Amino acid sequence: MWVEAAQNAGYPYNKDYNGKTQEGVSYFQLTTKNGKRCSAAVAFLNPVKHRQNLRIITRAYTQKIIIDDNIAKGVIYKDKAGKLQTILARKEVIISAGAIGSPHLLMHSGIGAADELRALNIPVIKDLAGVGKNLQDHLQARLVFKCNGATLNDEVRSAFGKMKIGLQYILSRTGPMTMAASLAVGFMRTQKHLLTPDIQFHVQPWSADSPGEGVHPFSAFTMSVCQLRPESRGSIKLVSDNPDIYPEIHPNYLATENDRNTLVEGVKIARRIGRTQPLKDNIFEEFRPDANLALDDNAGTLEWIRNNTVSIYHPTGTCKMGNDKMAVVDDKLRVHGVQNLRVADCSIMPMIVSGNTNAPAIMIGEKLAELVLG
Repeated sequence: MWVEAAQNAGYPYNKDYNGKTQEGVSYFQLTTKNGKRCSAAVAFLNPVKHRQNLRIITRAYTQKIIIDDNIAKGVIYKDKAGKLQTILARKEVIISAGAIGSPHLLMHSGIGAADELRALNIPVIKDLAGVGKNLQDHLQARLVFKCNGATLNDEVRSAFGKMKIGLQYILSRTGPMTMAASLAVGFMRTQKHLLTPDIQFHVQPWSADSPGEGVHPFSAFTMSVCQLRPESRGSIKLVSDNPDIYPEIHPNYLATENDRNTLVEGVKIARRIGRTQPLKDNIFEEFRPDANLALDDNAGTLEWIRNNTVSIYHPTGTCKMGNDKMAVVDDKLRVHGVQNLRVADCSIMPMIVSGNTNAPAIMIGEKLAELVLG
């Protein structure tokens, strides 16, 4: 229904937004198999986990990279019993801890902005000012619309509904348990002069203040809209020389006028789609933001955005690839100035991708494997 309403509002249908053209509305393409999401572990690790030259250690927390004479030699990690263990590398150490974990580990290993490391009494191995900087993320505004008919909210609030969903999945591998968090997707331009889409929609047949707290006690769905190419840059900052202490995350959302204007326009587009048939007749209340907020009230919309938006979980850029003074890795994912050390995750992106980061992260891993084998 949302896809139809978006088309009626003037946005084209695009069967394959991962094809030649990204712009348009469609249904999410998923990495699933037999009704179950195919994770990187399922796709890549499970088929080879019995190989004699592969050892998988779980519930292990890496504390530090062992570096001697600017050469990575191994890692120190804490096992599930809390004891420190050492693993030495025959060739290379490869980090894939994500845009938060990878810079955190590098900095605790002495790789980062020298003045910041010295302030925490961490010995400096390599002065790389860009470690932990250039943080980018997709900030999402989650609009909620109360519906006349039933949504997934109603099904999961009852024991019978949950039982029905479970049986449907067990018997036919269909139904709500096979879907992703979002079903419909849209890539749109907030301004006609733009050459490519600058916002993305994630549309979900349920609503909640927080998924962990359960769905709302009423029928509703969610239109989530995010800016694809934010200009704002944040950072990851150590607060202690103890690697068990989480770093501070400073996303610095909405730091530029363009970021603020883009998300305001995205929210306005979402509300217009909600007022377009066939959605219009199936919505009886704009719950978030409140319908009393005028559609042309940009200041009020921005204030609502500031108070209600959350991460869409796409942090990137904190160990960026390049050759400038803020770059951390080169085009072969090797850490500048440290031999036998690479980073392979979304932290190496100089700029965030214009869409979800799961498939690009897998691509980075595949490229790394090619580089290592080559």
